[in-house]
Amino acid sequence: MIRRITLIEPKNDHLHIFSKFELPRLGGILLATILRDKGYQTESLFMQAQEVWAHGLNADLVGISTITATATAAYAIADECRRKGIPVVMGGPHVSFLPEEALAHADFCVVGEGETSFPLLVEALNGDASLDKVPGLAWKEGGVIRRNPAAAPIENLDSLPFPDFSLLQMAGKSKLGSQGIGRVTVPVQTSRGCPYDCTFCSVTGMFGHRYRHRSTSNIVSELARYDPRKQMIFFYDDNFTANPVKTKELLREMIRLQLGFRWSTQVRTDVARDPELLDLLAKAGCATLFIGFESVDPTALKEMNKRQTVEDIRLAIRAIRARGIHVHGMFVFGFDADTPATARATVDFALAEKIDSAQFLVLTPLPGSAFYTQMIAEGRLIDRAWDTYDAHHVKFLPRGFTPWELQRAQIRAHTRFYSPRHVAARLLRGRLPGFLIGLYAGVLNRRWQREERDYLRVLRLLRLPRPSPAGI
Repeated sequence: MIRRITLIEPKNDHLHIFSKFELPRLGGILLATILRDKGYQTESLFMQAQEVWAHGLNADLVGISTITATATAAYAIADECRRKGIPVVMGGPHVSFLPEEALAHADFCVVGEGETSFPLLVEALNGDASLDKVPGLAWKEGGVIRRNPAAAPIENLDSLPFPDFSLLQMAGKSKLGSQGIGRVTVPVQTSRGCPYDCTFCSVTGMFGHRYRHRSTSNIVSELARYDPRKQMIFFYDDNFTANPVKTKELLREMIRLQLGFRWSTQVRTDVARDPELLDLLAKAGCATLFIGFESVDPTALKEMNKRQTVEDIRLAIRAIRARGIHVHGMFVFGFDADTPATARATVDFALAEKIDSAQFLVLTPLPGSAFYTQMIAEGRLIDRAWDTYDAHHVKFLPRGFTPWELQRAQIRAHTRFYSPRHVAARLLRGRLPGFLIGLYAGVLNRRWQREERDYLRVLRLLRLPRPSPAGI
């Protein structure tokens, strides 16, 4: 009989750009909350594998949610749990796209959104339902993999409970939402899905193209649980302003209620086409906007199906900064149109436009994305060492670079953008957050190179054929 359930989201062992600012995804915490409300004893862990064992497991069932970069750690945890006689369920984006791989390590795999499927699976394992009735379930029976039809996307996101962060254990840190020292960042998700279809992104494969959103009243009820003197908010939406009408409604209510939070989120450049929306973002307490600029090369933007122009990027930077909001630009190197010259031009652009902070990462073929499918078809994957599918390591054969040249372009981009001279200039411009992030990012870039010296040495010596130019 299953009564005690542990939900685990493993952490990647490799240093990465957000190592200092790690936040758990909400899936495991939501499942722990849902199952707790159904009478089970639950906990949610956000830890590295060795921290999980130090914490100890007292569970009848373990659920592990993983993205691609944490799949290696997730499989190691799953294997050890099964050796201990604990059945394992796996879910999350990576295994939703590769369930056959996951079932070499787990007893069951839940494909897609799990808030409906996972509780039904627990009921089935307790003899109160049939495995055949669990949507999105994959499992082995007599050595043969069986798969049920996918679960329908959750239409009414208000039906989900607010995540109970008291169920979350983070090694060495206070619980999110607790009254610790200083302000902690609390993740809140107001929507699922994305109407866009960038070739390198797996979001639409997981949550669909149709944009689903919570009601304004439901969101502000969750925000009311937190204290702006002790907590900041990070809205987890892949595109917070995808529905400007709904976004404005929420922002006006946050302003009317004088919630007083400082918060951050992700948007596209099209936010700058709506001055009223920008004004409301600033007035409602938006501190930082993370924006996927990706590239300043028109050919690359077209290649990735980004549906934005370089002028859109420039307008967004200037309009957002004019309202006192910190701009964090996200760029990617490695598209077929990219070369060392376009990588240098991207950094030139970021410096010339005075972006407050930026990340320059390596294009990564994530399972579930069109780009991954293309790399498989063209035989351009270097390996499937999933723990290095973190946008810091080169995992495919680019056209405009050797693998080493692409890696070097990424390292040099951070070195230039976060040089002491440019970091100091942000302080002189009065952009204190950009200055502080710059100090951290410069140290991180040097530390990453030290920790990855063996990988870099091998990559420098790697001799792989460069793919033929597109169309040949």
